[in-house]
Amino acid sequence: MSTASSATGGLPIDQLVTSTTNAAPQASSLGSQLGEDAFLKLLTAQLQNQDPLNPMDDTQSVAQLAQFSALQASTELKDAFSSFESNFSVMQSAGLLGKTVSAQSTDSATGNVTTVTGTVKTISVVNGQPEFTLADANGKLLTDSSGNPLQLPTSAILSIGTTSSGTTTTGPQL
Repeated sequence: MSTASSATGGLPIDQLVTSTTNAAPQASSLGSQLGEDAFLKLLTAQLQNQDPLNPMDDTQSVAQLAQFSALQASTELKDAFSSFESNFSVMQSAGLLGKTVSAQSTDSATGNVTTVTGTVKTISVVNGQPEFTLADANGKLLTDSSGNPLQLPTSAILSIGTTSSGTTTTGPQL
């Protein structure tokens, strides 16, 4: 048996458990967690290469399948939570429409950081994150140095509901 495995370069499972220079960066980027595909490959290789005279114990098979089910459920939960988190931040941002907001803006051309104040005019979603535009007292959209509407992430908000004089507003200002 050992001559057959050395002639073929080892068992297929050796490719999964032997660390190579290409596999090391992937493992560190995944946080040393076994992914769904790797788990299935490992389980398949284990079943293919088991000793027919001494097969794997049934309880081991059930335990591994339970681990796989838990991994799959965890992955689905993570995806569902990410979707919920994105939807929740968009819904929260919708409450900003019509409110006066002060936000920090960085000009992409010059790198200058300024504080802008205006009324939230639009909310859009860019890469799953809400961004908003501001309008001045005349209803015109604030623009960057290139003349494009200023798109600000919600993380740039410094204050909500105050005017430049520092008084609190009670409703939408247009």
